[in-house]
Amino acid sequence: MYHFSTDDLSLKQQYKFLTGSVIPRPIAWITSLNEDSDTVNAAPFSFFSVVSNQIPLLSVSILRTAGKQKDSAVNILKNKEAVIHIVSSSVIEEMNATSAPMPSDESELDRTDLSLVDSKSISVPGIKEALIRFETTLYQHVPVEDEKGEIITDLFLLKVTDYYFDESVFDKDKDYILPEQLDPVARLAGIEYASIGKVFSMIRPDK
Repeated sequence: MYHFSTDDLSLKQQYKFLTGSVIPRPIAWITSLNEDSDTVNAAPFSFFSVVSNQIPLLSVSILRTAGKQKDSAVNILKNKEAVIHIVSSSVIEEMNATSAPMPSDESELDRTDLSLVDSKSISVPGIKEALIRFETTLYQHVPVEDEKGEIITDLFLLKVTDYYFDESVFDKDKDYILPEQLDPVARLAGIEYASIGKVFSMIRPDK
């Protein structure tokens, strides 16, 4: 096997090794509100996972660039709300369009034909065309520091207040999400994405 010591790697190599190995990664497509300009910002982040179901928590890590926070991180810290959408193949082009860097007082959604829908429990609207979305509030913010004490990443734990599932992707009788109908898109490395492909079942050992 090839072996690399972390101390010998550049930041670019570390990013390539991590994002190329930890795959596929689900994408948190986040809308947040810039209250100063009343602008709804939208951006995708793939350092995203579930933390707990005892308290319904999702985690999203938003990297800083040269110490500067992303607009989504600034907005979440200020008004403590966000809507997280699951990216399916039906909205992948629009998601990609919202990944463009833009001023904080301009909405990435203006680059798309997407429409907004009011949320029930928070002030941030959601993206109507997304098949799954979660209204969330900020539960915990963990500023991650490097060895020099400089913050390099904003890790957010977001508590789900409301769930929305399109009828096409939800079995109401069983409370199941239907993955084939959802057709979620996952992040790989570079400019590559993937669909879930073949779905199979395995029974867990009970002892």
